[in-house]
Amino acid sequence: MLCLKFKISALVILIFGLVSGIAHAQSQSTLNANASKQYQAADKELNSVYQQIIKEYSSKPVFIRNLKAAQRAWIKLRTADLAARFPSSGGGSATPMCKSMYLENITRERTKYLRAWVTGIPEGDLCSGSIKIGQP
Repeated sequence: MLCLKFKISALVILIFGLVSGIAHAQSQSTLNANASKQYQAADKELNSVYQQIIKEYSSKPVFIRNLKAAQRAWIKLRTADLAARFPSSGGGSATPMCKSMYLENITRERTKYLRAWVTGIPEGDLCSGSIKIGQP
């Protein structure tokens, strides 16, 4: 009897969850817009970290010139990667969302990579190059 009550309770919860999910479903255009906003937020964070680096390392003109060249090359790579991932203009109504999610992901990875110049790396790294030694 207890097992039957458990199964019925689980079924009721499942049905409620499905109905609730349907009631809160978003349109694809809303999902596309939300994904775009998330990418824009990630891009804004990337630009903020980039500007911090430019400011903090302003006394190192060779590094700044090389960083700018690297960032321009990364932007070209990002654009080419996006085109390779989504080669046609078609693909359905979810394609804008998927593109934004992809761009957000690789932008956050780049931000994490660049952040090392702001936060520094642990002392003892013999190959730190231009990245400062951070606080322990």
